[in-house]
Amino acid sequence: MIALLAGLALQTAILTDAPGSLESTLRARDQALLDSLVSGNRALWDAALTPNAVYIDENGTVFTRAEYLKSLEPLPPNISGRLNITDYQLHLEGDTALVIHKDDELEDFHGHSLKANYLMSETWLHRDGQWKLALVHVYVVAKDPPEITLTPVQLDEYVGRYSAGADLPWIIRRDGNLLFGGHDGKTPLKVEAPDVLFIAGQPRERRFVQRGADGKVAGFTWRREGEEIRYQRLP
Repeated sequence: MIALLAGLALQTAILTDAPGSLESTLRARDQALLDSLVSGNRALWDAALTPNAVYIDENGTVFTRAEYLKSLEPLPPNISGRLNITDYQLHLEGDTALVIHKDDELEDFHGHSLKANYLMSETWLHRDGQWKLALVHVYVVAKDPPEITLTPVQLDEYVGRYSAGADLPWIIRRDGNLLFGGHDGKTPLKVEAPDVLFIAGQPRERRFVQRGADGKVAGFTWRREGEEIRYQRLP
């Protein structure tokens, strides 16, 4: 009975932390962990991580606890920056806190200002009266590239019918100064650079135009995550 009451007391203590006080506490700890990346503060991460913690970075590399701690180093000379948490969401399930936070990065890279956005998901566990970080998964939020403007004559070079197979038709057409594409030719197309096309809101994809020996458009390659499908221009 005593053990049961102790367990209930612990569970009650955990639940009373949510959502306000626990969220504030973990958010402050997360911000401190992000701040420590500038100096490569291993001690702060060492104190926060569980013995079997796993860290997955924005490149998809999976680190064990020891590997991640070893990777922490101060930023090189002439590079500075800061990650700021802009949104924080916590969902409590007993002794487990599931966290998602959005972060904005401002970096000074040898005098050049760079920006990036990240989405991090975390699993915090309540162990021996402390909240410990068991899993971190970092995702870099891709964004559209800047677009350039081409003349209607230049845009007309892309206009035509294309195919990568009987059931993969593509149409590119021009309406004024705007380019449209797709199986029905209705999706707005943007130009990143000459012969490089993209669709707004789909930054993981590009369409690279190919030209023949005569300089005329012969087709395009649809590339996504390094994988390609080649579309041939139809007569």
